[in-house]
Amino acid sequence: MPSQPHEVRKRNVRFTNRTVTRIWEEVPVEKNQFLAGQCRCHGYDILELAQKRSFVDVLFLLFQGELPSAEQANLLEILLITMINLGPRHPATRAAMNAGVGKTHGGHLLPIGLSILSGAHLGGEEVTEAMLFLRKNRGNSPGHIATELLQREKPKKGDWHIAHGFGSRFGAIDPMPQQIAELLGNSPGSRDHLQWGSEFVNSLLPHSMGWLSTGVAAAVFCDLGFHPRAGAGLYQLLSAPGILAHGLELANKPIVAMPFLQEEQYVIAADAKK
Repeated sequence: MPSQPHEVRKRNVRFTNRTVTRIWEEVPVEKNQFLAGQCRCHGYDILELAQKRSFVDVLFLLFQGELPSAEQANLLEILLITMINLGPRHPATRAAMNAGVGKTHGGHLLPIGLSILSGAHLGGEEVTEAMLFLRKNRGNSPGHIATELLQREKPKKGDWHIAHGFGSRFGAIDPMPQQIAELLGNSPGSRDHLQWGSEFVNSLLPHSMGWLSTGVAAAVFCDLGFHPRAGAGLYQLLSAPGILAHGLELANKPIVAMPFLQEEQYVIAADAKK
């Protein structure tokens, strides 16, 4: 039997007549309303900001709606510099490198890497979850939370995260996030979340676990007042330069410039063989 046509109903909603944003104001030129003769970011003229403020200041302003204090700007700048390149071992960087050596168009290298960096393993999703974890537990004893988590499940080999943003990498403590967290923690702009995370890590060190880069970024974002929903995208933004640089580095090299697994290196799980 032929299917009966569905009844068409009109949605009882009214859409806005124009795009509305509190972030950006464009003052149109007199002869063409589609062109902006002046742009303001949260009320600040962008050309004046370019002359008087730093990139970090304007980045903070763009997302927070106000200019940062000197301490906040310093904290964010340290994070920007230390997270600018996650390194060639990171899956997101490797993705861009493989795409580069595979002669992918240069404009696609960064999106490819960022798509991997959005994920739950050492990526943006983990940053968001780590921010939620820190905000939820900030009022609790870090040592008590660590003990509770360690009793719940024993650490496993390889990359094991006892909590979002905290754990091991390659079966050991990743030293760079520890050093970055210490540098940030000694900065005047650090607040409760970085301090709580450091105390939490002190209970993890005997178990070969510590800070992960995602946890460090999450703690700073929390201390600066960013909402968890912004964490994933901000982490991608911070780490984008390194992903692009590594991808471009491989763009003019032959495909043999990247490792290729030999047949004996492929391992098929027993359950997958059935």
